[in-house]
Amino acid sequence: MPRTRVLAHTRVRAAVVAVAMTALLAPLAACSSNSSPGASSGAPDTKVPPNAVDRPVTVTVTPMGERVPAGEPVRVTAAGGRLTSVTVTDAEGHSLAGKVAADGRSWVSDRKAVPGAAYAVTAATRTESGTAKSTKAAFTTAPADKVNKVDWRPGAGSTVGIAQPISLVFDQPVRNRAEVEKQLKITTSNGTEGSWGWIRDWSGRDRVDWRPRTYWKPGTKVTLNADLNGTDSGAAGGWFVRDYTTAFTIGARQIVKVDLDSHQLTLVRDGETVRRIPVSGGTPGGDKRSWRGTAVLMAKEGTINMNSETVGLRDAYNRMVDHSMRLTWSGMYAHAAPWNARYFGNTNHSSGCIGMSDANAAWFYGQVRPGDPFEITGKDTKGVVAPGNGFGAWNLSWTEWQQKSALR
Repeated sequence: MPRTRVLAHTRVRAAVVAVAMTALLAPLAACSSNSSPGASSGAPDTKVPPNAVDRPVTVTVTPMGERVPAGEPVRVTAAGGRLTSVTVTDAEGHSLAGKVAADGRSWVSDRKAVPGAAYAVTAATRTESGTAKSTKAAFTTAPADKVNKVDWRPGAGSTVGIAQPISLVFDQPVRNRAEVEKQLKITTSNGTEGSWGWIRDWSGRDRVDWRPRTYWKPGTKVTLNADLNGTDSGAAGGWFVRDYTTAFTIGARQIVKVDLDSHQLTLVRDGETVRRIPVSGGTPGGDKRSWRGTAVLMAKEGTINMNSETVGLRDAYNRMVDHSMRLTWSGMYAHAAPWNARYFGNTNHSSGCIGMSDANAAWFYGQVRPGDPFEITGKDTKGVVAPGNGFGAWNLSWTEWQQKSALR
């Protein structure tokens, strides 16, 4: 999947940082209160007490210094007066938003300081006697020693089936799972209930999926905002140095029912049967059996080379296959299988895939979309599709799935 940078803070060369630090660590300068992106007032003006002494306001910024650790919010406090606004910006002009506390004594950024960035802080204050002043400060964060990247599905702007999860696979291990999960925000157009669950991807990498409690309602619009920039993955995982976002729409309510005992595939749309297709599934009694349970159409791959050696079946086959629709990472597909024509509708005699005629495969390929569920039944199968083998999360109960969240 493509990787998209949404709110990335660039690294700052040492020379630029030095200039910025010299310029920003200036003496206190009197100025009027102002606002800018990322600034927040929120501190009420108070009447000047009679006989008030105009003592200076002491402003403290945390963190402070050069190459300080990233991953913590910026905190600004005031003693001897009140903060009226705070602005924190990086070298590119991106702001860290925050809010001045009701008592005017503190401000905390909503986001964390990210690795390899230089920040300028401007704190507008008012003394007890009413004098407005401005304090400027600056600090830099240490660069990331290791970067963790993300692959995600589905892609932005896509229309997917009712069983499609949101799936993030990480390049590096994620040990701070709760902290990472807190940064993942799902917004839906109809308040769909769902949960994140941490699983092991078929590739062996850490992965977190979000699935609804039940299949999506058609027409639902979904947005993921993964505000990961500045989050530490934990031991051996490195830092996230960018945010990710994707938005997609749920298509028609389509369910593919595959009965391997009767050797029939049925496409059901909006509760109505569209077509029944005779098929042949995996040969009973060994490694060639098909999986059962709910598999989700991962991708429509068209004409591809299928080689049995890549899925541990030695030299059983090596051929070009048309209308290929991937159901698992372990190699189960629905596809055209004209060489198996005599078995369609009466016998399971494949190497694990769901085969059908060229004509039926061509028609079916044009009807389905990624995210459509295949509900597969049959007494002689090799087990239920695992959560990380494609999108097998639907084979867990809702309670079991919720327990896989790091925030439960």
